Amino acid sequence: MEYTDILYDVKDHVATITINRPQVLNAFRARTCDELIHAFQEAGYDREVGVIVLTGAGERAFCTGGDQGDHDGVYAGGRGAVGMAVQEMHTAIRDAAKPVIAKVRGYAIGGGNVLATLCDLTLAAESAIFGQVGPKMGSVDPGFGTAYLARVVGEKKAREMWYLCRRYSAAEALTMGLVNAVFPDDRLDAGVAEWCAELAERSPTAIALAKTSFNADSESIRGLTGMAFQAVALYYGTDESKEGVAALKGKRKPNFRSPS
Repeated sequence: MEYTDILYDVKDHVATITINRPQVLNAFRARTCDELIHAFQEAGYDREVGVIVLTGAGERAFCTGGDQGDHDGVYAGGRGAVGMAVQEMHTAIRDAAKPVIAKVRGYAIGGGNVLATLCDLTLAAESAIFGQVGPKMGSVDPGFGTAYLARVVGEKKAREMWYLCRRYSAAEALTMGLVNAVFPDDRLDAGVAEWCAELAERSPTAIALAKTSFNADSESIRGLTGMAFQAVALYYGTDESKEGVAALKGKRKPNFRSPS
């Protein structure tokens, strides 16, 4: 597959997958999802790869979720219930029989926060910012974005993140268990490299078995996600959801109670 939205590199048993759309804060579109799925499967089946790192290009963002410029009722031109293969992308991260590290600089917001949550480990720069935005924009990322988040940070905190759409610093994310470690910005690359080198020394089969067993405990969420995304597809067709997108594009506050 020829990549246009991501970069893929393998070095020292580490596959690095970079969302390369810094002009839109590494927001993903349908093409991005397809490329990410392909890259995770490629790395997952490569016996020379011991660790997969997911990151975003530039300094401003890890990922800010779905590209709202490509969203009008549904996302344009892609597969899946909402016009992007989001469910398959989440599955590719979980099914890769290798530890996946999210390397987070800048914003990990919305669907980007979900990706950081789904990765096996999350390592962040001190300047990283996490949070959800769906209810502010007429959207939601159900299933892994909600139920699995509750397993990671606790249900009360997960509900707070979704209902209030606040933003959280890297230090706050560390305290709530959303990230594993925080590094000074200029030390993030080195810190991630150290974790990767340590993981690459471990038994790949043992890690694959451990990951599979961890996943088995939360596998029911996959079915919940499939059902919920069908509901989201219907929701995107409503005036309420469309008001969120229109307000974002118009740089105004949305009026969800009485959408135009």
